[in-house]
Amino acid sequence: MTIRTATCQCGALTARCEGEPVRVSACHCLECQRRSGSAFAAQARFRAGQVTTHGDTSEWSRTGDEGTTAHFRFCPTCGSTVFYTMEAEPDMIAVAIGAFADPDFPAPTRSVYEGRRHRWTGISGDHVERWD
Repeated sequence: MTIRTATCQCGALTARCEGEPVRVSACHCLECQRRSGSAFAAQARFRAGQVTTHGDTSEWSRTGDEGTTAHFRFCPTCGSTVFYTMEAEPDMIAVAIGAFADPDFPAPTRSVYEGRRHRWTGISGDHVERWD
C-alpha cells in the first residue's frame, strides 16, 4: 500500500495518507487563490479513514459559492494549510498536494472554476474534467 506524508513548512503538522486518493483536483476560485497564495490550489481527497493527522492546528472556516462550508486546518507556527474538511463531504479529507513535496504525485483529474483561471495557467491532459 502506498503511504504518503504531507507536512507543513516547519514539520509540526503532518497528515499521513494510506492508499491512493479518491480524487485529485485543482481549484481556480478566487478564494482558493487567496488561501494558497498562488494562481490555483491543488488538493487530493482521501477517505477520512485513510488519513491520520498529528500536531496542533488552527482552523479557519469559509462558506463557498455553492453554500457549503470548508474547515481549513493549518499549522499555528508556520501557517501552512495542510488539510481541510468539507461539510458537503464529511467522510473525506482534502490534503494540499504541495504539502507532500512530491513531484511524482498523481496529476489532477478535475479542474474547477476554470472561468476564474489565470489565463497563463492550465491543467493539461485529456483525462481532466473541466468545470466552470
